[in-house]
Amino acid sequence: MKGLRYGLLIALCLLFLAPFAFMVTTSLKTPEKIFTATMEWLPRPVIWKNYPDAIARFPFWRYVGNTLFICTLTVLGTCLSSSLAAYAFARLKFKAREPLFFVMLATIMLPSQVTLLPTFLLFRTLGWSGSWLPLIVPAFFGNPFSIFLLRQFFLTIPQELSDAARLDGCSDFSIFWRVILPLARPALATVALFAFLGAWTDFQGPLIYLHDEQQYTLALGLQSFLGRHESQWNLLMATSTIITLPLIIVFLLVQKTFVKGIVLSGLKG
Repeated sequence: MKGLRYGLLIALCLLFLAPFAFMVTTSLKTPEKIFTATMEWLPRPVIWKNYPDAIARFPFWRYVGNTLFICTLTVLGTCLSSSLAAYAFARLKFKAREPLFFVMLATIMLPSQVTLLPTFLLFRTLGWSGSWLPLIVPAFFGNPFSIFLLRQFFLTIPQELSDAARLDGCSDFSIFWRVILPLARPALATVALFAFLGAWTDFQGPLIYLHDEQQYTLALGLQSFLGRHESQWNLLMATSTIITLPLIIVFLLVQKTFVKGIVLSGLKG
């Protein structure tokens, strides 16, 4: 029975890995070898030159810098604002705390398309259209899913630790900063990973708000690359592989912490 389960998991793993494998192998082929009658998973010959050629076709490093800048501020804003809100919902007692928490959770059910137009009109009225501000500032006002995740984790931390710190003269902010946050590293790492992935792969936001090509992110730059070199699939796949690899590396580096944060966040309601 155990062998059957492992076999099923391996089959599912291979199924999910197939598109990525196709992307990598295609990035190492010549254009003539891509669309052939028989699919070749092992390129012959291997054309490593596709990668430097792809990077040279558009301002890749500028887009990398733009994307990293947006990702860094998004991660910082999400972790800071969401942890503060989560601490309030988990530890502070105030009127309408539970109704407000459920209203906040209800916003997760709203599709982004519903709020797209009013959000765009708000940012245009503020004069932020054509800048990075619409992509960065919302992160500093909390993310509902991140708030929920952190709140669930904060509830697993014994209340006695906060009470002992309060007896020592700590304020609520001191307790949050010195006691709760150091213990919540797995949950914070999970939130940071989600925020990084969301900002790195975001296409809709940059497409709507960025007008200057010098401000483009990698996701938007890849689309412009497709428009200019749509027939050069080997170069397009090389660029896609380069953009995808950082996501895989980041996930592998924080995999254990990520899983721990997800598991512990659901232990107490």
